Amino acid sequence: MNNSTLPVISIVGWANTGKTTFLENLVAELRSRGVRVGVIKHHRGPFELDKPGKDTWRLARAGAVCTAIAGPGKVGLVIEMEGDPDPGAIAALMSGVDLVFTEGYKKGPYPQLEVRRAGYGEERPAARAGQLVAVVGERSPGMENVPCFDVGDIDAVANFIIERFLDKVLD
Repeated sequence: MNNSTLPVISIVGWANTGKTTFLENLVAELRSRGVRVGVIKHHRGPFELDKPGKDTWRLARAGAVCTAIAGPGKVGLVIEMEGDPDPGAIAALMSGVDLVFTEGYKKGPYPQLEVRRAGYGEERPAARAGQLVAVVGERSPGMENVPCFDVGDIDAVANFIIERFLDKVLD
């Protein structure tokens, strides 16, 4: 795959909405279909890599070909960087993948799939206006014009991702 055409999709949502669990299941489903997935986990502070039970460790075991955790000052592949690194630059380092998901990066320029759960986060969308491509969970006002999937319907979300972002890439 030419990394200049590599699809990058941000999984966004408020804290404790189930983003990592959803992404873990989606990565496993896509991997079972032969899609090679990279994941960049955004983290706002210092971090350790590959501790059992942590997000990057879990996502790697779900089948992600590459995982990275990024936060201010460093990226885990491990590369020292100034500031908060751009996920596109990190994705460019992930050779051999068909697709890269970011978890977080609400302010990034990539298409966003928002995970929502009643009682968690805010009523307003976490996704940026014009970047939301689908909702997983419960819609809120302003989300009527995008597909909405049940959090347990991983098969349908995988179909959507393949049709919308990978059909031309995987042909």
